Amino acid sequence: MLAPVPVPPRHVDELIEPAGEEAIERLRDAASALSGARILELNSTNFGGGVAELLFSQVGLMIDLGLHTEWRVMGGHEDFFAVTKAVHNALQGAEIPWTLRMQETYLNQNRENAEAWSDDFDFVIVHDPQPAAMLALLEEEGRRKGKWAWRCHIDLSNSYPPVWDYYAQWVSRYDGAVFTMGDFVRPGLEGPEVFLVPPSIDPLSTKNCWIGDRTSHEVLVRYGIDARRPIVTQVSRFDPWKDPLGVIDAYRIVKESVPAVQLVMVASMAQDDPEGLQYLEMTEEHRDGDPDVFLLSNLQGVGNLEVNAIQRESTVIVQKSIREGFGLVVSEGMWKERPVVGGNTGGIRLQIEDGVSGFLVDSVEECAARVGELLADPALRATMGRVARERVKDRFLTPREIEDYLRMLVAL
Repeated sequence: MLAPVPVPPRHVDELIEPAGEEAIERLRDAASALSGARILELNSTNFGGGVAELLFSQVGLMIDLGLHTEWRVMGGHEDFFAVTKAVHNALQGAEIPWTLRMQETYLNQNRENAEAWSDDFDFVIVHDPQPAAMLALLEEEGRRKGKWAWRCHIDLSNSYPPVWDYYAQWVSRYDGAVFTMGDFVRPGLEGPEVFLVPPSIDPLSTKNCWIGDRTSHEVLVRYGIDARRPIVTQVSRFDPWKDPLGVIDAYRIVKESVPAVQLVMVASMAQDDPEGLQYLEMTEEHRDGDPDVFLLSNLQGVGNLEVNAIQRESTVIVQKSIREGFGLVVSEGMWKERPVVGGNTGGIRLQIEDGVSGFLVDSVEECAARVGELLADPALRATMGRVARERVKDRFLTPREIEDYLRMLVAL
């Protein structure tokens, strides 16, 4: 229960080159008001999702800034994660059966984790629905200390009411609630002070650092991808909200005019996403044996280096989400100067200026049209890629997100 996650040591000064001196100065200024503070980051998995990726990059930097920061993962079992995956979908708008048994499974797992709570922190940041009830359980026992913030990476604007009504009782106890953008805040949310903090990417991580052509080509050869032909890539979980079947449909339309095009779909199968294998199987079935469609994941040894290489070798990157909290992979592609075609939804709209730093699309047909346009126009790809990288540098790199969090903690 509440297993600590080790993180590698980091040095903030290493980010001066990619992020700029001004960004690092602002970050140090924000940290100075919290020197010596004890901070806990709490979530439900240490690999396979955007939250884990963010924490793996950021916790070491917070320690280097003089903040006593820990990252811990709550314990859980298969039934619990099946419930919280359903909850995730419901909070994004899906109607699900919401039974007393599901509520008991959720609350019992939170109670087991709360019983293992022993340390005192000045600040606790709880990520997403899985551990959301722990604060209330600690309060009931008189063991709550410090300020607590609930970081919601989900769009709550159209949540399924029975599920949100259940979660509102837990969320209302927090001092702060953090959302990616204002549109994601649940109407009528009462209790916590609301803060807006868009996510970010780490430019020095294995997934985003510079790697040479030889390394990239070796990765493509390993997985049978032809570097001499156009490559369209989507990196995301196999999840209905990421619309993997729609991506294949768009690819098939593009292939009618660009027969040489290849589609690469890369995912990380996470512990807290039991639906992942099911949707991988559905996507495999929809692929229908097409040798130019590659379905890759960590099950085949695809890690951060491989994702980096595939993104850098891609001609166009796609993130055709139907709902999206943010979509770190959009900024990842933009940072690598690749044009990105993204679903016109959620946090993707924060990242892409339509027609300037990428394209926003609302349908399979529009996705196919924009991908085809980019494949046919190398100059447009190059121009859009350069603009995209600068936008990420200005808005979506790690120092800015940590600064936002630290200023939130000061405000609390």
